[in-house]
Amino acid sequence: MRAGVAVVTGAARGIGRAIAERLGGDGHLLVLVDLSPALAETALELETAGAAVVAVEADLTSDEGIAAVVREVGEAGGLDILVNNAGITRDSRLVNMTDEDFVAVIDVNLGAPYRLTRALHPHMHEGAAVINIASRAYLGNFGQFNYSMSKGGLVGMTRALALEFAPRVRVNAVAPGLIGTEMAMAIPSEVRAKMVSAIPLGRMGEPSEVADVVAFLTESGYVTGEVIVVGGGRSLS
Repeated sequence: MRAGVAVVTGAARGIGRAIAERLGGDGHLLVLVDLSPALAETALELETAGAAVVAVEADLTSDEGIAAVVREVGEAGGLDILVNNAGITRDSRLVNMTDEDFVAVIDVNLGAPYRLTRALHPHMHEGAAVINIASRAYLGNFGQFNYSMSKGGLVGMTRALALEFAPRVRVNAVAPGLIGTEMAMAIPSEVRAKMVSAIPLGRMGEPSEVADVVAFLTESGYVTGEVIVVGGGRSLS
């Protein structure tokens, strides 16, 4: 794909930041979206590294937040890559889960990609790529009913929109497993060690390894409607 305009949500840190670094290094104009105050620092560091960056501090569960992103894409002349990465967790067993925690996770993890993709679709150039960052949790995780449900919905959305947007726009998903982000490192060490022991490759993944797959999907013109699990083989066991 020629260098173009790439929107990355949840771009301030972790997997989103790694994706932004990779796409910026490939020459794309970055429209970085996040609610975190860390977004400004991330944008400055990427600019210092040579990337062209527009930072949008926006709540993607609001009409105003969606409109702010659409406005920047319009001013940039259209869209070539959309990476729906922003997400949250509110983990609990179903019997203990509050309605507020259920709705919050569904609204951010599934509702925001739906709203943003719908709003940006008219601005997508022919050959554009939408990449949804799902999770291996779409296969089901204990204590993550709402999160697993949101990521399963995102996989369903990916496959349905791949059909709807073809042949002009490709839509795929990446489903990371245990990746070495702040969220993963906050897991108690003994629990994290047990999780790593179940991974055939014997280690956590790196955010850059997820970014590598995202970059592959921006270039792969004959791949659409697919879900690539980046989990060190964990889905095999």
